[in-house]
Amino acid sequence: MTKKINIAIDGYSSCGKGTLAKSLAKKLNYIFIDSGSMYRAVALYLLENDIPVSDVERVGSELKGIELDFKFNAQSDQFEIHLNQRNVSKRIREMDVAGIVSHVAKISEVRRFLVKMQQEIGKDKGVVMDGRDIGTVVFPEAELKIFMTASVEIRAERRYKELVQAGSDITLEEVAENLSNRDQIDSQRDDSPLTMNDDYRILDNSDLNEEEHLALALTWVEAVS
Repeated sequence: MTKKINIAIDGYSSCGKGTLAKSLAKKLNYIFIDSGSMYRAVALYLLENDIPVSDVERVGSELKGIELDFKFNAQSDQFEIHLNQRNVSKRIREMDVAGIVSHVAKISEVRRFLVKMQQEIGKDKGVVMDGRDIGTVVFPEAELKIFMTASVEIRAERRYKELVQAGSDITLEEVAENLSNRDQIDSQRDDSPLTMNDDYRILDNSDLNEEEHLALALTWVEAVS
């Protein structure tokens, strides 16, 4: 019988990490955890409670008021994140949240709070988690680590289409600028920056569709499990 493993998927914003992670979780019957949505949910909580990101001490003290849960919605065939028992899966994708989430993720107290939560979920294996420091910080012993990337132009176009379909009034240039700023912040932050090591398998999906990058990842799963 194939053993259960933990799969860490790291990489830049809008390069398909979540899509691949969800597809792998469904295919393998694993738990899917979108770590990025956890940081977005914290960012939303701060926005809704008028807590400035710059007030690090207050942010740290307010974390105890945050409860996060992931639930699978069979009707929509989607994993949803709930903030204090409220489904915020769509709300956290809006631009006001995107504008501050990388700054929220720089706060060490927030990172420790969420990493502890993530590690508790993954202790029994059978987890697919995507983010920016999953294979380096959250699951450094993960049996499979994938680093995903794609060109900025392609990532911006994909994200722009998602936002327009969701009803957002935004330009492609604004999306590209937001992605570039987040890349810089995520790569240069002092606490757990976006990086990789020799343990990772690199997946550039600039020219791959969802079926193709899933098929490639499944061959890697088979090789290590």
